Amino acid sequence: MHKMGRGHRDKLQQFISITGASEKTALQALKASDWHLEGAFDVFYSQPHVRSHADIRRLEELYNRYKDPYSDMIYVDGITLLCNDLQVEPQDIVMLVVSWYMQAATMCEFSKQEFVGGLQALGVDSIEKLREKLPSMRSELKDEQKFREIYNFAFGWAKEKGQKSMALDTAIGMWQLLFAEKQWPLIEYWCEFLQARHNKAISKDTWSQLLEFARMVESGLSDYDEEGAWPYLIDEFVEYLYENGVVKRPQLLVDESQ
Repeated sequence: MHKMGRGHRDKLQQFISITGASEKTALQALKASDWHLEGAFDVFYSQPHVRSHADIRRLEELYNRYKDPYSDMIYVDGITLLCNDLQVEPQDIVMLVVSWYMQAATMCEFSKQEFVGGLQALGVDSIEKLREKLPSMRSELKDEQKFREIYNFAFGWAKEKGQKSMALDTAIGMWQLLFAEKQWPLIEYWCEFLQARHNKAISKDTWSQLLEFARMVESGLSDYDEEGAWPYLIDEFVEYLYENGVVKRPQLLVDESQ
């Protein structure tokens, strides 16, 4: 593999894991689309030699079962029906993983390309086959790298179209859903703190940095570095934990020269 930056390497691995393409084919598609993942999927799936275990005619029939009668999209009603067919609740985190595989741009929506392309990439062409895949898709959340990818995907997916930030209520709901998987002990305090002190939309930077904080800093904050480059909101959260006695404030060394 040519020497690539981490961002390009991550995209290459994600493309291969979703499409099952060879590294050479993945590189060609990504270069042709100037390293835009969505564009690379377009390039890949438009090529006549791409074959999947999925039968395209059956995928079209499935799509038509769920699509809105008045537009070429699957909306909430179709997704509710899909969840019923899969025997999962719409708020089940596995539906986030399904959306990640489909590279869905927006929560509660699938375009035809997202739905058909995602199922094709998974190699399934029936609800039964997709249902059989759900346990392995759920287990991907236990893989640190996959969890990070799904977590970062969730920000763009869950925020409202055209907005740069995610509504606070949405962000809290997504954090509770995602960290139920990672079992971060401070998640409920974080949500309480945001509602009490912040009450504003959540930026992408705060979203991504919180995962780093949850991963790197143990819940007693013994290894928290006040001089670290955390967003101010995370520093305020630490102060909130000290003030409320959730975590004991470290003893400051007294300067003996005074």
